[in-house]
Amino acid sequence: MIWTRKDLVGIRELSAEEITLVLDTAASFKSILSRPIKKVPSLRGKTVVNLFIEPSTRTRISFELAAQRLSADVISISKESSSIQKGETLKDTALNLQALNADFIILRHTAAGSAQFLAERLKASVINAGDGSHEHPTQALLDTFTMREKLGQVGGKHVVIVGDILYSRVARSNIWALTKLGARVTLVGPSTLVPEMFKQMGVDVSRDLDAVLPEADVVNLLRIQHERQQKTMFPSLGEYVSLFGLTTARFRKCKENVLIMHPGPMNRGVEIASDVADGPNSVVLEQVTNGLAVRMAVLYLLSGGTMAETSAVTGADL
Repeated sequence: MIWTRKDLVGIRELSAEEITLVLDTAASFKSILSRPIKKVPSLRGKTVVNLFIEPSTRTRISFELAAQRLSADVISISKESSSIQKGETLKDTALNLQALNADFIILRHTAAGSAQFLAERLKASVINAGDGSHEHPTQALLDTFTMREKLGQVGGKHVVIVGDILYSRVARSNIWALTKLGARVTLVGPSTLVPEMFKQMGVDVSRDLDAVLPEADVVNLLRIQHERQQKTMFPSLGEYVSLFGLTTARFRKCKENVLIMHPGPMNRGVEIASDVADGPNSVVLEQVTNGLAVRMAVLYLLSGGTMAETSAVTGADL
């Protein structure tokens, strides 16, 4: 299969074959990360602009490193250092970046739909690095990549996503990716954060974490996104932890080989206990490493690269 899209704005519009193509390409690029010289010339002469209107650490640095590993020129712009701070529109800012010959614009924004808005107006490739509570496609891709790498496959596995689903772009992108690849997904949390409407996406909804943990192959924990909530969605943190936190005692209900995942940043002692986050079942840091390979793959495919060319570049067996 050959990638034909100009942009990556969400997982919802991707086919299972397109998702698999990204994961297979990322597997090839991951081999580069263990080499003494961690660079290939795939994007030499290309310019990548990280336009992060919302704060980020992992995602921004991961995209920066991914572009650098592919030998692209990289520029990072925050809201505070852009003319948006002076009242310029997002569209005008992006058009000016394109006029400076930017080939890729990686956008993180507080407004849902902002990446799609730019993708429809720019010749440059637009990559959604998170738009409001809508989607975060590369996070879902790195999560599914990690699951596939550890479990051998995603299809048929039971993935439990716990926490703030209502305001989570990570959850939405993960749901689309996992269901397309044949996984069973169960969402767990209070009714205020996990409303029944999510069943329309082809997932199960539960209020009882203790009941679903013994069946889970993967437990993906999400933080409470206070910055997006207009009001308190549960009585207290203590009550939330008692019902939905992955405490040490609750973790003992899980399968011996269960994967514990978290997109970060973690609120230790709230959604996850520190000893669980740092324990042998945790793949949190591997998610970060895999995110670099996945974002290299996305940039490469959007630039017109193919799997055959990836083999030549990485020397991997495909």
